[in-house]
Amino acid sequence: MEKFTIITQKQNPAFNRKEVEVNVETNTTPKISEAAEFIAKEFSSNAENVKIKKIKGRFGSNVFVITANIYAVQEDKDKIETRTKKVKKEAKK
Repeated sequence: MEKFTIITQKQNPAFNRKEVEVNVETNTTPKISEAAEFIAKEFSSNAENVKIKKIKGRFGSNVFVITANIYAVQEDKDKIETRTKKVKKEAKK
């Protein structure tokens, strides 16, 4: 990811998380795992504590807006965020 700017950054003490919205310029649409690693690196956190809410881009543009929640600990994220069917299925194994 080439260029990176923070649009909004807000601390939410009720859920013990930081809510961020960043503007990223890159040649390809970032995958959720890549975006989580990038956000974790930029905000000095662990990738497992980052929940990507949305990656929004416009057709023909190299600029993407990533909305994410960064939790202090993994337990808070597991308590609050919903898990996909795929993740639930893997957890049962």
